[in-house]
Amino acid sequence: MLRSIYLFTGVVVLGLGSIPAIAQTQSNPQFANSETRDLPARPPRKTSRPNAGLTPRVLTQREILNTGKVFNQYSPGLNDASIVQTQSGGSLSWTQWGKDPQHSGFINVAGQNLDAVLADKIYDPNAPASASDQGGDLLVHYQTPLTDANDVFMEFKSGTFTTLQHWETQTWNQKRLHWETGQLVEKWTFQSDWKPVPYASLVTGNGPFWEPVYHAVLVGDFVYDPGFGGTVFKLARGSGSVAARINPFGTTIDPSIFVAGPLSADSAGNVYYNAIQLNLSNPWDTNAVNSWLVKIAPDGTATKATFASLTPGAPAATDQCKVGFGSKPPWPPKPDAQPPTAACGTQRPGMNVAPAIAPDGTVYTISKAHLVSRYSYVVAANPDLTPKWNASLRNRLNDGCNVLIPPNDTPGGCRKGATTGVAPDTNEPPPARVIDDSTSSPVVLPDGSVLYGAYTRYNFAQGHLMKFSSTGQFLAAYLFGWDVTPGVYSHGGGYSIVTKENHYAAGSYCNDERVCPSDRTATTPNDPEQYFITQLNQNLLPEWQFKNTNTLSCTRQPDGTVTCVDDHANSFEWCVNALGIDADGVVFANSEDGNIFAINQGGTLSQKMFLQLAIGAAYTPMTIGPDGKIYTQNFGHLFVVGNVPLSPVARIKSGVVKFDTAGRR
Repeated sequence: MLRSIYLFTGVVVLGLGSIPAIAQTQSNPQFANSETRDLPARPPRKTSRPNAGLTPRVLTQREILNTGKVFNQYSPGLNDASIVQTQSGGSLSWTQWGKDPQHSGFINVAGQNLDAVLADKIYDPNAPASASDQGGDLLVHYQTPLTDANDVFMEFKSGTFTTLQHWETQTWNQKRLHWETGQLVEKWTFQSDWKPVPYASLVTGNGPFWEPVYHAVLVGDFVYDPGFGGTVFKLARGSGSVAARINPFGTTIDPSIFVAGPLSADSAGNVYYNAIQLNLSNPWDTNAVNSWLVKIAPDGTATKATFASLTPGAPAATDQCKVGFGSKPPWPPKPDAQPPTAACGTQRPGMNVAPAIAPDGTVYTISKAHLVSRYSYVVAANPDLTPKWNASLRNRLNDGCNVLIPPNDTPGGCRKGATTGVAPDTNEPPPARVIDDSTSSPVVLPDGSVLYGAYTRYNFAQGHLMKFSSTGQFLAAYLFGWDVTPGVYSHGGGYSIVTKENHYAAGSYCNDERVCPSDRTATTPNDPEQYFITQLNQNLLPEWQFKNTNTLSCTRQPDGTVTCVDDHANSFEWCVNALGIDADGVVFANSEDGNIFAINQGGTLSQKMFLQLAIGAAYTPMTIGPDGKIYTQNFGHLFVVGNVPLSPVARIKSGVVKFDTAGRR
């Protein structure tokens, strides 16, 4: 989702509007030696269609069950189709962000049908308060459920929520859940002392505005869990007891050091993560103290490399970096205008980045200048954390003015005379950017090449998916990349890439309604607001798309009934930041309309099921269990969805069991 942030006299003020998610960084003349940020702004509403006069519609139970409608939920005795149940469990596991060290999001088991909610666990009881604090939007990143055999490991929050700006008052816990006779039963809870990095600067907008992710990794008999001061807890999987607390930074715990994203692990059991040390008195407007890529071996020994050492050739902390124009749009101010500059800051990790590990042991992560967003890198490190290569995200794109942006001197277009292809806000080849509200993480493809979903504002805040070779050469880009870790579907000796593709309702490249009208559909009818799941080939060319056409904004009431208002004329964003793909190529993804979707190869709908609430939210990840159960999230709930449970009578029968249900794909 996108979130409004308005700038008033150099101070960032949060608006209440829910909009597609991300931020633009531009120079502010009142804070001339920095880069400042805003987001595409639109009025405080959740739809481009006025909803005055609309009345909620209560759906019948049969409407909810009908998979051709908006929802699907199992209820005995109301089904009128018959299927054959043949799915059996497997031994595959989903142990980290994106499932595996390469972040493929692919599991070699068939996903179960979206016929029944098998479990509903509230893992964030603070979600309603957090959403209320932000005008109805849930701006929180959450862990991927980790699954292996009958175990499920998940983040559970507790403690006191005050405001999003003080998210540190909350408490983060890791729970082990276990499937027993069809029930997901809690086995243990470990209370971590991990805290997120501080909230973003209200002066420059640097740093995260959305609650950063707390994310463990499952490695054999142990769960590695983030701790305070950049430390990591090594927990016994069976009991949750602490086998070790690993501190790569000395014998004392330094509160200025933070675990800055998910923990990842390679096939040998080594754990990797990014860490950052901040000036706690002014973390985002002064330079970062230090930052590291950390490796923990199975025996608990830790090594680390600074991001400065991993990015030779990057601008130094005191060098000047280009930032966006501070003048009023249209941009660029004139055809030969030069953008202002600001101190770059040292290279450090983007927040919420999970390192990826290639089969040859190469470790990939993402780096950015601390004080600006347009000087960012894909970083490759050798297994011993010595630098292998780094590839800049600058000077790769040429699709700005007159290309992805409407023609010059038209609504949404650049200033008359602007050079075709340049970024309007800097008048240079568009740089792809890294900002701290994203969870985009590298993906290692089967041929060894690497993907990263970067941010760009000038193409309606859609970002770009960037592809690099295994040796760092830039190969291709696709016109969506914001906050997504794409999935990889391997098939027939080749592979395809699956991503969300949200065409947001926002001004093309700026927030001035006179220059960049926010009604995208009216301003650019050939490129309207719409929302796709897209499959790309190896060259990042589309193979198929599935478009969400649901317009109903719905809520499940305490009595189980669902009420809806038809208020989203252009449908809803895909609310997924890491997709799930099963052995048949079926893609599982969440939408902000509150549904979980199963999409067949070719882009046809298999099934969808309504969960709890249509809500603007920071995107959430998918998990497919070893037996094909689907783990999905909505409004602080972990839903496990799958086949209709067998009745006691059916369990006695041997062989294939038939039973009634709705909508077998």
